[in-house]
Amino acid sequence: MPANRSMFPRRTAAAIAALPLLTLAACGYGSEAKDDGTAKVAAGAKKTDGLDSVKIGYFGNLTHATALVGVQKGFFQKELGATAVKPAIFNAGPSEIEALNSGSIDIGWIGPSPSINGYTKSNGKSLKIIGGSASGGVKLVVNPKKIKSLKDVEGKRIATPQLGNTQDVAFLNWAADQGWKVDAQSGKGDVTVVRTDNKITPDAYKSGSVDGAWVPEPTASKLVAEGAKVLLDESTLWPEKKFVITNIIVRQAFLKEHPKAVEAVLKAAVDTNKWINANPDEAKAAANKQLAADSGKALPAPVLDPAWKSIQFTDDPLAATLGTEAEHAVKAGLLEKPNLKGIYDLTILNKVLKAEGRPTVDAAGLGTS
Repeated sequence: MPANRSMFPRRTAAAIAALPLLTLAACGYGSEAKDDGTAKVAAGAKKTDGLDSVKIGYFGNLTHATALVGVQKGFFQKELGATAVKPAIFNAGPSEIEALNSGSIDIGWIGPSPSINGYTKSNGKSLKIIGGSASGGVKLVVNPKKIKSLKDVEGKRIATPQLGNTQDVAFLNWAADQGWKVDAQSGKGDVTVVRTDNKITPDAYKSGSVDGAWVPEPTASKLVAEGAKVLLDESTLWPEKKFVITNIIVRQAFLKEHPKAVEAVLKAAVDTNKWINANPDEAKAAANKQLAADSGKALPAPVLDPAWKSIQFTDDPLAATLGTEAEHAVKAGLLEKPNLKGIYDLTILNKVLKAEGRPTVDAAGLGTS
């Protein structure tokens, strides 16, 4: 799940320090994906940019399905030739940003909040967003016995993944739009915000300690499987029902030193998204197979099917919505107004898109000049 993607670690250091990774790998940041033999190097293939490997990070959740399917179906390995794909799986945005900064990964799939945080805290030196990946896949799900309409949310206990993460900001902004007052730091007010790791949220719901949750997929569908009801799909709050949920980011030094490798990964991502959209059922199965390989557990159909339907896979980073999400965080009092100018470098992505005769994408004024 794209949970645990805190935008503001200096205010949540204790919480972040306590967040576990799925498994600790030798690098100390994420767990290595298991090789199930699906991605083999073609005979006679050459290394890209002379690299032995490219290290790619992602979360083990459906909103990162471009990475899941790209690994599972061999799209990345095909484009990188004899340069090995080295995936690493994370469940916390701060950990992935730390891995990127340390060089433990080169390119990553990650949500908007840690992208903003990583960029602003490094004064624009840490990363660049180089492409989009997914939109949607976030819902407000509630106990139908306690909450029958949107106005009934007032006075209830609603879970979000983490203080300052993307869904937390979205819920705080929505609550403010209802006229409700909530202290962003404590979560107390006209509605109580309970910050709960996505892995724990279903148990919290079953125990009655929360009355609902504003969460990404597949957590939302897991709650529905426990009897919850979808009260609101966040996509309905956005123009054209689109908002960024997953970006592709790169370490700036890697982008400068190995542009051919970055181009290969972006070409693979574009090809993967094209295949996903043309083959949704096969893609869903491939993503679930990689989830099982990475975590040891596949999603059951009652969770997988509705979760998959709510996510759109796109090469467009939907840059305007990133700026809006940052504005929501400022409005909530969780972020000082950031300078996001230059956070995007879509040069290589647009080169790939042009080569395929497809429309280019826009950085909404936040691109590299």
